[in-house]
Amino acid sequence: MNEKTIKIPGPDHPITITPNPARIRVIVAGRVIAETSHALTLQEASYPAVQYIPREDVDMSQLKSTGHATYCPYKGECSYYSIPVGGERSVNAVWTYETPYAAVAEIKDHLAFYRDRVDAIED
Repeated sequence: MNEKTIKIPGPDHPITITPNPARIRVIVAGRVIAETSHALTLQEASYPAVQYIPREDVDMSQLKSTGHATYCPYKGECSYYSIPVGGERSVNAVWTYETPYAAVAEIKDHLAFYRDRVDAIED
C-alpha cells in the first residue's frame, strides 16, 4: 500500500493563513495574469510567505494545466499550471491544492505563483 502520511500543523511545523487586503498583481510578458485584493498569505514554518490568489481573480485563459503533481503531508495533493506566454521559465509556475486538508481548507480554489517563474508579483 502507498498510503500517504498526513501531518497536522503544530508548534514544530506551524502553518498560518491570514487575509491580505493589499492589491496583488502577477505579471508575465507584460500581461496581468492575476490581480486581487483578496489574497491569503500562507506562512509555513520558516519558509517564505506565499500569496494564494482566489481562482476568480486569475485569468485562467492564460494558464495551461500540466501533468506535474506533488504531495505535501500538511496540505495534500498539489497540481500545477504553466503560463505559456512566459516560455520555458514559466513551466509549472502556478500551483494549487484542489482538495486541501482540513487544516488549510481556506486555500481551496486559490492559486499560488513561483516568484522566479513570473516577471513580477507586485504587492
